[in-house]
Amino acid sequence: MELDRDAWAALRASTPLSLTEADLAELRGTTDPTSLEDVRDIYLPLSRLLNLYVGATQQRHAAVRDFLGETDRPAPFVIGVAGSVAVGKSTTARLLRSLLAQWPNHPHVELVSTDNFLHPNSVLQARGLMRRKGFPESYDRRSLVRFVSEMKAGAERLDIPVYSHLHYDVIPEERQTVHRPDILIVEGINVLQPATAGRLAVADFFDFSIYVDAKVGNIRNWYLDRFLELRRTAFSDPRSYFHHMATTTPEDEALEFASKTWRTINEVNLVENIQPTRGRATLVLYKGGDHRVRRVRLRKT
Repeated sequence: MELDRDAWAALRASTPLSLTEADLAELRGTTDPTSLEDVRDIYLPLSRLLNLYVGATQQRHAAVRDFLGETDRPAPFVIGVAGSVAVGKSTTARLLRSLLAQWPNHPHVELVSTDNFLHPNSVLQARGLMRRKGFPESYDRRSLVRFVSEMKAGAERLDIPVYSHLHYDVIPEERQTVHRPDILIVEGINVLQPATAGRLAVADFFDFSIYVDAKVGNIRNWYLDRFLELRRTAFSDPRSYFHHMATTTPEDEALEFASKTWRTINEVNLVENIQPTRGRATLVLYKGGDHRVRRVRLRKT
């Protein structure tokens, strides 16, 4: 079923708004204009819906454990968040982590980005894939599936790699420790990608999935705006992989580089690999040109 913004916002019911403007500022991505009004109208109803899903799943798991005579904790409820580069999926995932942790029946929520499972640059260079970074083949999909399956099987603690956007690479000496959560959110551009024949995909372990959608032209504009803002901020750090873009490259050349990167890499990946997975999502958030969610499509079965 499809609902416009007003109809979806009405489903918030009495769900309280626990975030402040300061909290939201820490959760928003670069140039992402998500407001407290957006949180109230879009993300509070979504957190309420997800809480109902989690509660029903917990009851089902409890019934099965009683039947089997088991006493262990239930498996985490796993949520996938997908969408293009620069569409705002990371902000969506961070907002959900914060809002879902406010519900009493699932206070421990962990968030993992699939960027952590990108192959290191050394591997990508050896395989000739640096210009395919972000495409499905640039990820260590086997390790990602193993991580989510072990979490789903009840692992108490797992250490996973850490990807740095500053260094544009996996950091060998850093690890993210994921303790067994009530809810695990897995965010990434290709998380809804189907598996090849005879194999499992990470999406096979999702209990609920979200796709953040917008017109390609709008996403392109957001990508370029974000690039220029990063050029003024993060790229000025001498440790940044793109430091030269902020120091020695004129702005018009930097913008041309960003436009070419979008046209030859990100847009191709979006059209060929990411957009085709939209229909697999449980829920789709449709954004307008101002980044505001206009419509919500929910699969009821």
